[in-house]
Amino acid sequence: MGEQSSGGSSKSRKTAKKATPAGKAVADTETAPVKKAAPARKAVPAKKAAAKPPAGESRTALVRRARRINRELAEVYPYAHPELDFENPFQLLVATVLSAQTTDLRVNQTTPALFAKYPTPEDLAAADPEQVEEILRPCGFFRAKTRSVIGLSKALAEDFGGEVPGRLEDLVKLPGVGRKTAFVVLGNAFGRPGITVDTHFQRLVRRWRWTAETDPDKIEAAVGALFPKSEWTDLSHHVIWHGRRICHARKPACGACPIAPLCPAYGEGETDPEKARKLLKYEKGGFPGQRLKPPQAYLDAGGRPAPPLGAG
Repeated sequence: MGEQSSGGSSKSRKTAKKATPAGKAVADTETAPVKKAAPARKAVPAKKAAAKPPAGESRTALVRRARRINRELAEVYPYAHPELDFENPFQLLVATVLSAQTTDLRVNQTTPALFAKYPTPEDLAAADPEQVEEILRPCGFFRAKTRSVIGLSKALAEDFGGEVPGRLEDLVKLPGVGRKTAFVVLGNAFGRPGITVDTHFQRLVRRWRWTAETDPDKIEAAVGALFPKSEWTDLSHHVIWHGRRICHARKPACGACPIAPLCPAYGEGETDPEKARKLLKYEKGGFPGQRLKPPQAYLDAGGRPAPPLGAG
């Protein structure tokens, strides 16, 4: 999914659950005016970065630390959810394929026109490629993405009766669909647990020393072994939201990170609380998200929908 950077804050657990709107409605580095930010949690004092996992950390200690990190992130991002708009498995599948090398916001701004004209796999399978390309142009790599979405639509229409299959082994046979895309669909459209190993997830789990693996499939297996299967989908959301909002690739906001005491890589980024806070593009809870039509629970908590294409 597309990359963004943003922030969270660090107060007490009780406060973290009372997320309030903050930041600016956007994706990636785009921003727009919004409401007053939620109060920040107390910043973690600076300390020397750890170059390797905690000395002598046992397997049991690693499991406990990893699960505690996930619990903390669940309180910082209580409404973490997939940041692609969708109303059914087909829309989520297409949107996820389109999200490669672009932002989720850009995809969300583009797909309304696509799904209005081609609401079913049969419709998209029979579409004129040039017309689809024109709709998908804002997503970048629009020719390749047009081939993928038309190809997977033809496969769905011809091999699966126009329905998105709910099995990993079937999904990965579709054009443009790999394990990452398949797990996004399985976890969020079918409620079947899966770990989404995107660039954020890979970066953070290695930074936290949950695994030293670099191959996505091996990362998936290593991290999956640390958690109950029932937690895999939500874990993916928590880690990805944190990677987009606080634990950035180049300048992680260590001094404003709520899990700093649990992170062996603390100090790789800015540790001064005030300077770190300036690196955050969203405040606590990551409000607002990238979706034009976010979940109701997110809206009820104060989250704001992203702007449509051309609105900002």
